[in-house]
Amino acid sequence: MKEITAIIRRDKLPETKQALEELGYPSLTIQSVDGRGKQKGAMCAEMDSEMPESFCTSARLKPTPSTYALEHTLPKVALYVPKRLLTVIVPDDVVTKIVKSLISVNRTGKHGDGKIFVSPVTAAVRIRTGEEDGEAIA
Repeated sequence: MKEITAIIRRDKLPETKQALEELGYPSLTIQSVDGRGKQKGAMCAEMDSEMPESFCTSARLKPTPSTYALEHTLPKVALYVPKRLLTVIVPDDVVTKIVKSLISVNRTGKHGDGKIFVSPVTAAVRIRTGEEDGEAIA
């Protein structure tokens, strides 16, 4: 079994859920997260569908300073971009198919498309029935 964790754009969530369902894996966990990549949260140069047109001058979107930023003098406050974090546990033999589907749905070619991580899962137990491993994730 593998755990596939994907950090994606918020507006890609419906398409992603539909793609996973069509592959036969509708069970997933979704979290709202904030983060930044190599661009350090700077999205003004290349606007995308996640940010309003007035993002750079918007008063309602305020930077969230880190603890480090509050204790040190930094040239600019780091912005954290809102994303969705999806987690799905799947059998080993479908990992490649799921990852390719996630890439297909979420790739826009712009900064901020996200990341996918694949990790091993050593055990799974369905609490209600006590089913273990493959039966627990089915």
